[in-house]
Amino acid sequence: MTDASNLPLFLISVLVISLSGVTMPGPVTAVTITHGAQRKTAGVLVAVGHGIIEVPLMVLAYYGFARIFEENEGVKIGVGLAGGAVLIWMALQVLRTRPVAFDTQSKYPAQGAIAAGLATTATNPYFYVWWAAVGAKLMVDATAFGAAGVVAMGATHWVCDAAWLLLLSWVVFKSKRLWTPRVHRAVFGVCALMLAGFGAYFIASSLQLVISG
Repeated sequence: MTDASNLPLFLISVLVISLSGVTMPGPVTAVTITHGAQRKTAGVLVAVGHGIIEVPLMVLAYYGFARIFEENEGVKIGVGLAGGAVLIWMALQVLRTRPVAFDTQSKYPAQGAIAAGLATTATNPYFYVWWAAVGAKLMVDATAFGAAGVVAMGATHWVCDAAWLLLLSWVVFKSKRLWTPRVHRAVFGVCALMLAGFGAYFIASSLQLVISG
């Protein structure tokens, strides 16, 4: 077992690597913005939904099951096609809710933000790729510190996700009063395009795997 005094340095590396991933624009970012327009704490709720998928995956990575996704193209293709379809559907829903997005009398329920975080995580094949490669390596390194290291690594990673998404939703919520209707429509339109764009990319990547296979 590695000297426990090195654990803080390891967790700092987890912090940096986790932030480099979560701050990249993606489907989770898009739904955090749309829900943040209604609820300043939406980012934490999205992170809870994200964690519902991620925590079990951490356990699987710990036991080495990440290789199943990394080595099985059939799984990648299935997740990509299903995920692409779900993201395109979510993009259409964002477009349909734009006209009432800032109506304070019609807030998204908290469960909606959790479900959005869960859905955008579960249907993103690159989330699994990250855990099959980067995440699995972090988990292997964490095992050198024993069970405490594994728990600390998982907690640090999730807290990074939650903190960033909370900051994002808080900024959106606090600044929404300054948005004109045109800005409002543009922001939600960009979020819808992000979701649809990632959805199309997931589907295209999966079809490419089918063709190349």
